[in-house]
Amino acid sequence: MPEASAKEIVLAFYNAALNEKDPEKARSFLGDIYIQHNPHVPDGIEAFLRFVAFRRDKFPNARNEVRRVIAEGDLVALHVHSVVIPGSPGRQIVDIFRVENAKVV
Repeated sequence: MPEASAKEIVLAFYNAALNEKDPEKARSFLGDIYIQHNPHVPDGIEAFLRFVAFRRDKFPNARNEVRRVIAEGDLVALHVHSVVIPGSPGRQIVDIFRVENAKVV
């Protein structure tokens, strides 16, 4: 079976973390380090997993719909429509990820 592409890995990770809001499943996609670009979430795997749990507990109906994926080599950019509170207009987000050794870092 061929190795998953960076695009496939990131999409699976993003869904596990932000739609399923499953910290342990999200952890399975993470490498040994995790550098966060969101200024409201600190760097590090444990900090990110706390964010996933917070989002699950505080906003259980939040959804992130990936509208566009741009992938080149080990970099994957997602254009996302994020609705934290159903019925609100939400916001457009660009998330950029790097994949190293089949893990999001």
